[in-house]
Amino acid sequence: MATKTTDKAAPKAAKAKAPAATTAAAPKATKAAGATKPNALQQPLKPSAELGAIVGTSPLPRGEVVSKVWDYIKKHNLQNPENKREIVADDKLKKVFGKDKCSMFEMNKHLAAHLKA
Repeated sequence: MATKTTDKAAPKAAKAKAPAATTAAAPKATKAAGATKPNALQQPLKPSAELGAIVGTSPLPRGEVVSKVWDYIKKHNLQNPENKREIVADDKLKKVFGKDKCSMFEMNKHLAAHLKA
């Protein structure tokens, strides 16, 4: 007898879940269809002259700036081999960081000072 009750409950649960899934998908489709302004991470920012020497002078989103700086660091082998979290600045990065060495965690703080909306 317990199996009859379970069999009846399962289709009701499936029917109850189906409309909820379609209504949840509808607002997402509406937001994707409408063009909204970019969030703070996607907003193109103009790099300073010092940072522009590394990433270029055209406006870029913050995430792309960080990626290009990391590409520059890896290309020029500027990570401390003993402590990979530490970046040893060359002449171009010294102008951005303001010092000879910088932690990867404080790098974004220095980059933010060189980006303007």
